Amino acid sequence: MNYFLDVLKKYAVFSGRARRKEYWMYTLFVTIIYIVLAVIGVVAKQAWIPIVFYVAILLPSLAVLVRRLHDTGRSGWWVLFGLVPLAGGITLLVFTCLDGEPGENKYGPNPKGFAPAHV
Repeated sequence: MNYFLDVLKKYAVFSGRARRKEYWMYTLFVTIIYIVLAVIGVVAKQAWIPIVFYVAILLPSLAVLVRRLHDTGRSGWWVLFGLVPLAGGITLLVFTCLDGEPGENKYGPNPKGFAPAHV
């Protein structure tokens, strides 16, 4: 739950980096909450309930996605590639699953908190 709250605390922070775990735990909690609200909306015959939640988390979701892309060494503008049908979504899925760049990159220090071992 801390990962979800940490992302909400950085509501519109598009700079820096986000670990894979932070991104996917946030996504998991958002999905669970959305499903629960959708069920409540269907039972109560109020379709607006999950829509309000979706609108409320749109900005922090974009922010954590941009920070996740930064962790992999990519610009946040790659988010726009998600608008391309099928290929865009698959590409962003792959990027979010990749491990972050070891060490510091141009977007900030490694969020894992350690430098890579030099061989």
